[in-house]
Amino acid sequence: MSKITSQSLYELKNVSQPLAVDEAVFYLETRIDKESNSYKTSLWRLDLKNQDRTLWLSEDYNPTAIEVSPNQKYLSFLSSFKGEKAQLYLIPLTGGGAFALTDEKQGVTSYLWTANSASLYYQTSHKEEEDQKAGSTWPQPTKINRLQHKADGVGLLPEDLTYQVKQVAVASQEVSTVLEKDQAFNLQYVAQDESYLLYVDRLDPDDEWVYGASVYEYNIAQKKARLVTGDYPKGSFYFEAVNSDETAFLLSGNDFSHAFVSLENLYLWDRESQEVTNVSVEDKMVGDTIVGDFQQKISGFPVKWVSDQDFIYPVTDHGKTVLYQGNVQGQNEKVLDEKIHLTGGDPVKANQLVVTYSTLNQPSRLALVDLNSREITDLYNPNQAFEADHTFADIDSFYYTGADNDQVQGWYVKPLESSDNHPAVVYIHGGPQVNYGESFFHEVQYLAGAGYGVVMLNPHGGNSYGQEFVATILGDYGNKDYEDVMLGTDYVLDQYPNIDPDRLFVAGGSYGGFMTNWVVGHTHRFKAAVTQRSISNWISFYGTSDVGAFFVEFQLQADLSRPEDLWRMSPLAYASQSTTPLLVLHGQEDLRCPQEQGEQMYIAMKKAGVDTKLVLYPDSSHGLSRQGLPNLRIERLEEIKAWFDHYAGL
Repeated sequence: MSKITSQSLYELKNVSQPLAVDEAVFYLETRIDKESNSYKTSLWRLDLKNQDRTLWLSEDYNPTAIEVSPNQKYLSFLSSFKGEKAQLYLIPLTGGGAFALTDEKQGVTSYLWTANSASLYYQTSHKEEEDQKAGSTWPQPTKINRLQHKADGVGLLPEDLTYQVKQVAVASQEVSTVLEKDQAFNLQYVAQDESYLLYVDRLDPDDEWVYGASVYEYNIAQKKARLVTGDYPKGSFYFEAVNSDETAFLLSGNDFSHAFVSLENLYLWDRESQEVTNVSVEDKMVGDTIVGDFQQKISGFPVKWVSDQDFIYPVTDHGKTVLYQGNVQGQNEKVLDEKIHLTGGDPVKANQLVVTYSTLNQPSRLALVDLNSREITDLYNPNQAFEADHTFADIDSFYYTGADNDQVQGWYVKPLESSDNHPAVVYIHGGPQVNYGESFFHEVQYLAGAGYGVVMLNPHGGNSYGQEFVATILGDYGNKDYEDVMLGTDYVLDQYPNIDPDRLFVAGGSYGGFMTNWVVGHTHRFKAAVTQRSISNWISFYGTSDVGAFFVEFQLQADLSRPEDLWRMSPLAYASQSTTPLLVLHGQEDLRCPQEQGEQMYIAMKKAGVDTKLVLYPDSSHGLSRQGLPNLRIERLEEIKAWFDHYAGL
């Protein structure tokens, strides 16, 4: 049996976006191609009667956002065919070739079918051509007027775009413009009679300092929009699903009662009465907050109506995806509670779902779920051969007493070759409003195969444990969350005495990078550390991150008028106290935690006389470890292992 290595990324595949159509399931399968240094996605059809699989679209199409027309005549999808900008395509369900419906210079970002299947509404944008001197190739200045002028993974946001909703007829392929705005918004629903649209826009489009977004109803004939969630002057809301007679609309969102960390709930909007009512289970996070580094093109389990009165929806609870069935009266019943991470789903028939899922030691599966028996039956495992030939780490789940004297969850990933006095890594997740969970994590399996135990903790500030738990670090970063990490480390060392306490390491990315920087400035117990896409200085972060102003004000509850408070919570303020060797990894196109954050920590550690190293990754945004260029993902993994090996004496 083989160990999981960094190169295993090239062998693993994941399935996503399952879609039930008659007696079949369509789904995406994604792999990483070493030769082209890219991600390759194909579309497959699986017959539910005989389990036969048929390739429906090749990797040339790189499809995503698959849907079926209401008349079940066409399968639609977005395709960046051979690297071009994404366009809207159709392929007949009876077979035949795929064809493009759009040819937009700026590409298509999303789309929706009309109820009669005669046309589709889609989103694109239009760029006004600038007058330039003929033949001039001189660089031009970038002129910025907006507060939110850049986005991680995108870059600087152009200010000369007009954002559009267009309609394209299936038969004639004629295109007409339905709605135009000078700022980005998200089309979410088209009425059955096409008299109105629902879209999401800023809560206050005229005040860019008002945080939040919400649902607007746009009357197409009158060309007028109105806010749906008028009773909620703060927060963010998004359309999820509507029943068949369009009387009850489900919205996900929050009332901003706890700022950035307000739990997402499910709300019922009665369009006739205009009332918006919370109908989800109390003190649970609706949606998916489980982090990982392996899945591609996952959509998460959706909110779906199963009748005109009942609906099914996902909750992240104690590191796993739990399904609830609710109704318009606000009653809720748990219908699935297993140690899994649901990454997609679609109803097949009453009380039966098709899902894609992952577990700690199962990278990705396509399966049927029976909600009566609550049984999960696998339909397809894209990694069957890989799993048969590779050894996966044993992983224990546990709870320990945290900083608030309550229970904090964690996992211990054991090294494949267990031995006395083996090294271990305390790995801190990002967010912090996310959580580790029952999902496959390639990096920790790689470290386990290299002889390291891995400690995965969900300290205060993380999600899936209720509102109080996630809100407890607001305005107080580096206190209870840090104490939780230390208490969890103590617990694991006590429970697993074969860990060598003198070869204990710490690592993390994003918020986990902040916490790693904080840890090395507050304790000397770790042999070495790796900080990735980190935060070191909240004062400069405020003005350089794409979310800096909002994040700092709502998370740390201070702004530039109180620099002493921001500095008190900045790891950079304590770097002079560190003696822990530190590896600093950062993407050069990271706009969420900009490169200057890692550079400041690197220089501070140099000044303190600590062994440190800075590695910068070109063409890499904040998501390098998850969706970055494959060769750089491999380089990053091997850089981390080499740093640990050096100080572990391996």
